[in-house]
Amino acid sequence: MKAVVFEDVGLPGIHDRAVPSFGADEVLVRVAATGICGTDRAILLGEFPARRGVVLGHEAVGAVAAVGSGVGSVAPGDRVVVNPTYHCDRCAPCRRGLPAHCGQKAGREVGVDRDGTMADFAVVPERFVHRLPASVSYRRGALVEPLACVLNNLAAARPRWDDRVLVVGAGPIGALCALVLARRGAGVTLAERDPGRVDLARRLLPRTVRVLAAEEAAGAGRPDVVIDTTGSLPGDLLGAVAPGGTVVVMGEKEAGVATVPLRALVTRGIRLVGAGPYRPADFALAVDLARELPLDDLVTHVLPLERYAEALAMLALAPAAGYRAMKVLLATGEGLDP
Repeated sequence: MKAVVFEDVGLPGIHDRAVPSFGADEVLVRVAATGICGTDRAILLGEFPARRGVVLGHEAVGAVAAVGSGVGSVAPGDRVVVNPTYHCDRCAPCRRGLPAHCGQKAGREVGVDRDGTMADFAVVPERFVHRLPASVSYRRGALVEPLACVLNNLAAARPRWDDRVLVVGAGPIGALCALVLARRGAGVTLAERDPGRVDLARRLLPRTVRVLAAEEAAGAGRPDVVIDTTGSLPGDLLGAVAPGGTVVVMGEKEAGVATVPLRALVTRGIRLVGAGPYRPADFALAVDLARELPLDDLVTHVLPLERYAEALAMLALAPAAGYRAMKVLLATGEGLDP
């Protein structure tokens, strides 16, 4: 099979790999498509650590090709989406009901230190594959995993019905935040520095979402809730949020740091929140919500696996390059259904 493999900082390589073997409690998935995530981009830029030689990718949909002898919940031919946030159910955090913070993640992070899904086939433990609803296409299902991330962070934000919400960053995660908030009826503003992504967000999102360039957002008043999908602005945003407001740091940067004005944090009653990875319940909810949310509206490009370099170039991988896409999928095997 073909696989996109992380070799070193910079572009990955496409390699021939053997179709992986699978155990009694595992599922062999013929991957239909994998979404390119900000984590994949960060790995290639040297901003997120990953094991050299690992197959990249974790936002995957496909069909069950074969199952182990102990698998009973899915069968060959079933259309599935992969939950790549593995947990052991045995360590202290898992036993305390915090599987998203499993203490046994080493070697279990799909596309980081365990082979991922930018390949024709991937092996997944049975409990981490979910059947896709019949009404959800692969194109839409490929955004279930980032939607689960968004649901977890919005739950941590706890916005009230009358809160003014500012989402910082108009990449796929920011756009998904805005899409979910708008569907809930919240007043939401999306702010972005990159002109290309400003244009894309204005074109792809509902008109109820106010999309502003970063300099315009600075003069748009104090929001009650800020969700920073960039991971680079929490210090600045603490001063921008209204008294009693909440700042959720959603973006992850390995070298990201922030200076927090503690007096202002205390006297203005600000909540600074890091939600972390999503829970299994968030992923299951995302699968259900995919029936009604137009997630596929955010997919601007679908390219075959072999054109991975072109796909990454659309996402500003090269220095000083701008964004030319919202969500990009790499299609493998038989590709996507309608």
